[in-house]
Amino acid sequence: MTGTEPEPQIDLELVRLAQVGDDAAFGELVERNRRAVYRAAYAALGSAADADDVVQDAFVAAYRRLRSFRGDSSFRTWLLSIAWRKAMDRRRSVTRWMRLTVTHDRFEDGATDVVERVPALEPSTDERLESAELQRHLRTMIATLPRKLRDVLLLAGSGEHSYEEIGGMLSIPVGTVKWRASEARRVLRKKLTALGYGHD
Repeated sequence: MTGTEPEPQIDLELVRLAQVGDDAAFGELVERNRRAVYRAAYAALGSAADADDVVQDAFVAAYRRLRSFRGDSSFRTWLLSIAWRKAMDRRRSVTRWMRLTVTHDRFEDGATDVVERVPALEPSTDERLESAELQRHLRTMIATLPRKLRDVLLLAGSGEHSYEEIGGMLSIPVGTVKWRASEARRVLRKKLTALGYGHD
């Protein structure tokens, strides 16, 4: 998680204002939650352009449904659930999804995605080549994970969402989120070890 997570109480106060027609309050909700929505959409789609479109669609849908928000969960979790459904609608084509996953690009703010977060200690040229090869292997392996494991791994790896928020997005219990994240990492470690990337 990052230190910029919106306080749920402030969001709730803004929601109440927006529900009675305060468009400026809704605008503030957009600004406070845009990054989290973008990261969720990007984790699902692997494309900055598609993620941007989903962000727009999600906020439009949230605005239209705002009166139905009851506060059973945090506004952020409710919003992320809408964004995830919009991203899933966009990701229906399996072939397209696999192509985008293998060529995962970078986040707009310059941060690398979870696949590219491979530790390095100012490596030599050989080590850099080895690291690039490892990243290619990781991309391919993540793309071939079962979708349930892959989604959780990418969302957790973004560093933007708590397990509770991921559970809300995917409509699964927190325990299942934790298990899937752990299982995805176990599968990747096993495959990397088989390729000679053991870390004993």
